[in-house]
Amino acid sequence: MHLPYQRGPLHDLADTPVAYDTVLAEVTEEALERITPEGNLEHPGAVLDIGDTSLGITALLALAWQRTQDPRVPEAVRRSLAFHLRERVYTQDNPGYPNLRVRNSYLPYARYVLEAGAHPIGDWPSTVWALLQAVNVLDAADGLLDGPQRDDLLVVAHGYWRWLTEATFFNPQHAGNQAIGCVVGGLMLARHLPPAEGEPVRARALALYADEIRAHRVRDRGALLPPEHGGAYDNNYGPISLSFLAQAHRISGEEVFARDGEALARYIDARLTNGGFDLGGPRYSEQHSGFESVLGLRYFSRRIASDPGRYRGDTRWGRHAVHPDGGMDGHFAFMLVWQIQDPTRWHRTPSSTVARHQLRAGSVSVAFDDRMTPALIEAAGTYCLAGAVDRQHGFGPVVDGFLLCRPMGEVRVRDVRTAGLAAKLVTKPVVDREHVLRHVRSLYVTDGTTLWVTVAVERLGAEPYLLAGLPYATDDGDRVSRTAEAEVASAGDLRLTHPRGQAPDHFDARTETTQEQAAFALAADPRGYGDPDEGWRHLVSSSALEAGPAAGAPQDLHVFAVRYGTQGPFTPAFESGAQGLTVRTEAFTALIGGIDGDAHGVPELTLHG
Repeated sequence: MHLPYQRGPLHDLADTPVAYDTVLAEVTEEALERITPEGNLEHPGAVLDIGDTSLGITALLALAWQRTQDPRVPEAVRRSLAFHLRERVYTQDNPGYPNLRVRNSYLPYARYVLEAGAHPIGDWPSTVWALLQAVNVLDAADGLLDGPQRDDLLVVAHGYWRWLTEATFFNPQHAGNQAIGCVVGGLMLARHLPPAEGEPVRARALALYADEIRAHRVRDRGALLPPEHGGAYDNNYGPISLSFLAQAHRISGEEVFARDGEALARYIDARLTNGGFDLGGPRYSEQHSGFESVLGLRYFSRRIASDPGRYRGDTRWGRHAVHPDGGMDGHFAFMLVWQIQDPTRWHRTPSSTVARHQLRAGSVSVAFDDRMTPALIEAAGTYCLAGAVDRQHGFGPVVDGFLLCRPMGEVRVRDVRTAGLAAKLVTKPVVDREHVLRHVRSLYVTDGTTLWVTVAVERLGAEPYLLAGLPYATDDGDRVSRTAEAEVASAGDLRLTHPRGQAPDHFDARTETTQEQAAFALAADPRGYGDPDEGWRHLVSSSALEAGPAAGAPQDLHVFAVRYGTQGPFTPAFESGAQGLTVRTEAFTALIGGIDGDAHGVPELTLHG
């Protein structure tokens, strides 16, 4: 089976002016065919996320008219805008909405579900999206809208802003993408208001970003990130936040948005595998966004001089939102407008800068988590996740059922590059079940095709093994397939084990269950609202590669050596000396320094091809 949402790299989508004109032409034809006598442009099957959808298509039509002057478009724009102003602007409080600060404000807002009280919790983001669609229409109003209709839209847009920032609590879902989107809406709205009204809106937007978003950033993998639904990063919403930061910088010129966007882009770049696969998040895990991410990934690819556009998005939403029948939906259409307007083109070359939480070369990559434990290993087009044993998750030696990977002190890292090799040495202090301090030294070396991993630790009592990953997915053209196999060789005994239990907290890679489905099943709240990262942490056991100790290791050490990406004999040699542990393989010789490191405690590493 294929993973449903991780499809083609987003930078493979054509983004030339001609390509975008083709997209707009298709949008125009479908919209002109769909529009009702009342002016409604919504998809007939739309129920959720509906408050901004007709207005979103109106904004796309307005942009199309700017580029083509199609004489059929102005009447459709005016009629559909009249529909939105007449039928989709609400001023009576939605029954049951829990986040109001002011009752009966009579300020306009958009509904997530049209029926009163049906699902009011989504009204805040729906109003953000409606504000953004509205300011896009205002941007294209010259020569398209008459004065009264434009004035009515501006009054509604200003009312949306006031509802979001005065009548309700700001960012009630604790979602960074929604909050930054609201700030963008304020910044864009301010340009259309008279200076006496616009300057306070701009100042308020910047203050909200500083005080309500930036001040509450969450640290993960060395980066400070806008919090997303209570977590540091979400694979659906994180890149959407990046797009909002790109638009905020484009329209305001404020360097804070550029700095924060670059930090988020570098973080995404580091956690992405070479093939663009990733997973994890507090709201969704594998439901990657599509066109919503393009602006940010493309805009900041140039600024960080790397290729985050390799991110595998849901290319069914590669241009705009669609329904299962393939019909266009106007939800989030403002992102397509902005990416068409932005002239930035993709930077497609990987960064040459060393990243602490990633090792990447050629078709091989290792993405490390906050503890410098591999979260994803990629080699030969196959992706391995961290395994689970007895409720412990990670990558490292296991003795008596106890996994030695959780640091009990500072984790040290040394990166070395040679003409044909890239290497990372991680020294991690850990304690075993008896509270004995041990030092785990893990060496990762790649030539761009193969990955060699060597793990050394003071000799352990019982017969240990290396928990060496959970084979999970593999590239299959422009899709990603589930798998339970990987091309792996070991200097010791190697086995691929699977859980004996059938409960949801035992993940068997041979089934068709996805990681996200398993994570939601273990989450405390319903699917779509539960935290898959938290749910996955409840996993008791998983399919796992288990590698036994290598023969010929020094008497005082247990050494594990695993090779990913190529099969065949693997017989590394080890030698302990005054300067440390020497490792010899068919491709390199490495000298791993002692646990004390250099004068600053940084582990020493020498590498020769």
